[in-house]
Amino acid sequence: MISHPSRHCTVELQALPSRIGQVRRIVSAQLRYWHLDPLIDRAALGVTELLTNVHRHAQPDKTCTVEMELVVDRLTVSVHDHDPRLPVVDDAEPLATCGRGLAMVAAVSESWGARPDGESGKVVWFTLPTPVSAPARPLRRTVAEKPAHRFAEVEVTADDLRPAHAPARSAVAG
Repeated sequence: MISHPSRHCTVELQALPSRIGQVRRIVSAQLRYWHLDPLIDRAALGVTELLTNVHRHAQPDKTCTVEMELVVDRLTVSVHDHDPRLPVVDDAEPLATCGRGLAMVAAVSESWGARPDGESGKVVWFTLPTPVSAPARPLRRTVAEKPAHRFAEVEVTADDLRPAHAPARSAVAG
């Protein structure tokens, strides 16, 4: 469900690997709609890491809500789940295959945090600064009207009914 697409977007899901990719595509599409293309990579990485944490750690279930809110000069992306345990940032060993997600979120965002959400749940969020003036999508350029090139006239010789040499031209105008 996407609500209030002009400034706010909410997606409810089960944090399963197949759904995480789908949410990443939704986040990317929403940022394109808001003309915030420069934020897509960082927002997609951040939401992927937060949803992966829900998938790996949240109990009792993997149900969560991803929310994006655009306020003047800042995009806030948050993930609400039903596990009241707040995340803990540990130093990952150099060869560890996990444990760097929140460090990556911190590295790509302006700020991030976690807070309890009612009796049973939490919200983990990050913010990204928006460009000073969000660039508008370029309008489609109209092709300047040009006369269409005609095919070359072909001269037929009487002796063998073969065409004489004609220069090659594109059949496409322009």
